[in-house]
Amino acid sequence: MTTAYYTHADCKRHEMGSWHPESPDRLQAIDDQLIASRISTLLDYREAPQATEAHLARVHTADAIYRIRENCPSEKSEYSHFPLDADTSLNAYTWRASLRAAGAAVAATDAVLNGEVENAFCSVRPPGHHATPSEAMGFCMFNNVAVAAKHALEVRGLRRIAIVDFDVHHGNGTEEAFRNDERVLMVSFFQHPYYPYTGTEHPASNMVNIPVPAHSYGDVVRQLITEQWLPALRKFEPEMIFISAGFDAHREDDMGQMGLVEADYAWITKEIMQIAEEFSNKRIVSCLEGGYNLSALARSVVAHLKVLADLD
Repeated sequence: MTTAYYTHADCKRHEMGSWHPESPDRLQAIDDQLIASRISTLLDYREAPQATEAHLARVHTADAIYRIRENCPSEKSEYSHFPLDADTSLNAYTWRASLRAAGAAVAATDAVLNGEVENAFCSVRPPGHHATPSEAMGFCMFNNVAVAAKHALEVRGLRRIAIVDFDVHHGNGTEEAFRNDERVLMVSFFQHPYYPYTGTEHPASNMVNIPVPAHSYGDVVRQLITEQWLPALRKFEPEMIFISAGFDAHREDDMGQMGLVEADYAWITKEIMQIAEEFSNKRIVSCLEGGYNLSALARSVVAHLKVLADLD
């Protein structure tokens, strides 16, 4: 099985301050763990291209794109930041990094649909699932998975795609982008009540939202996935699956208060792959979202990739 691994050095140049948990160190920790785990040479490394504004415009408003493009500080002001909200800001390299992050997801989609690889993982930042069509928020600039999914539907002609989101936070931006779109089924679990405090009030019929309380462990999450995600996915019969792969529900991650471990992420990945084998010709594109404890993040990504690449 061939798994493409998309990343780019530009994604390490976007930063929001030395204090900020969504830091370039996240990607470096993943790179280091891939080497330490001796699987880096078994992946098909690919350089993420830049998304075009046409790619972004399938999801985001012109004003949302303009606000990020035009408000990045000059590269002469390398250590300056432009605040979008209390915890999301732009530096001189954010525009470039954001284009790479979305571009990786689009390129991975094409590679999978063209049969070059069976699946792909995009080790990119900024993350995306909080970015709504009209607003960057929650560390996210553009919604990478939504941009790729729109590309699959509107350019590549797929009729049914599924989005799986296992970040500790609800993917409010992705839900807003696809609410009531009968071509899309989104399944997710998320800690509740917790940022962004969405996902529980009248979700659309194409959303399977599973709010779980703090301190929930893997056995609880596995049961909920078995009872709710998997039947919905099988009924929907997706032609391709996109994953918003956040690893901040890990028990070592202080960003949330859940109790997952690497084995849980491996199990979730195996279940998604089974659905993809049944209905989607094994086609999966996974994009990094959250995960802020560097060791737990890196170990969890390796567990996820080992299953995707059939390296267990």
